Amino acid sequence: MMSQQQKSLKILLVGDSCYDYYHYGEVNRISPEAPIPILDFTHVTKKRGMASNVYENLKVLGADVHIVTSFSENKRRYIDIKTGQQLLRVDEKINEERYQDVEAPLFSDYDAIVISDYDKGFMTIGDINDIRRSFDGPIFIDTKKKDVGNIGDCVVKINQHEYKNITSHPLPENLIVTYGGDKVSWNNRWYYPPKVNAYDVCGAGDTFLAALAFEHLRKDDMEQAIMFAMKAAAITVKHTGVYAPTLQEIEQ
Repeated sequence: MMSQQQKSLKILLVGDSCYDYYHYGEVNRISPEAPIPILDFTHVTKKRGMASNVYENLKVLGADVHIVTSFSENKRRYIDIKTGQQLLRVDEKINEERYQDVEAPLFSDYDAIVISDYDKGFMTIGDINDIRRSFDGPIFIDTKKKDVGNIGDCVVKINQHEYKNITSHPLPENLIVTYGGDKVSWNNRWYYPPKVNAYDVCGAGDTFLAALAFEHLRKDDMEQAIMFAMKAAAITVKHTGVYAPTLQEIEQ
């Protein structure tokens, strides 16, 4: 049973979203026309990805989440059922579909703001700084923007490839860099996730962001939040497609 503290966490989530389509089938032969596998299609599933996947992760953990987002892309993945291997991904731009919770509280009612910025045009650095100036609580950002040095005093999480492409300095004081399943850096320290058999890394960064924000709000301890987030992401990659682990799964 969730504690009252967990139930009371109110989080505003802002960012880009997409629709994830998983096309499943079996690969039993190679095409005679080209050295490529032939997928005998069986079925398709649809999920919401990117910021909407962060939303699902926060909800599963027990947070009260309100989201402002825009759907601008379809991502279609083609997967062999027998191996779980992803054969191909096709990204398709769509007309932006804006979504917002109808009865979202005022800024002052939130415990934190989480920004999932895939840099698809939904948010600018100016938008992020406007949020920072309007909100006194903690802000957690996962961004693909290269000018992260212009972001205010927020917790900024990026991956190793995004870290190499940074174009602005100084770097944010609370900068977290993830290196896949190898390690995580923060405050000149290294943290090492549990070793697991990874089937699909899709959505692992979303899970990490959600778990990091959730645990930091519960414990007010960045090291514990990073360890918690690494465990959560390690569970996600053991599943095909986006997966939101429960609090019980992570704590066990």
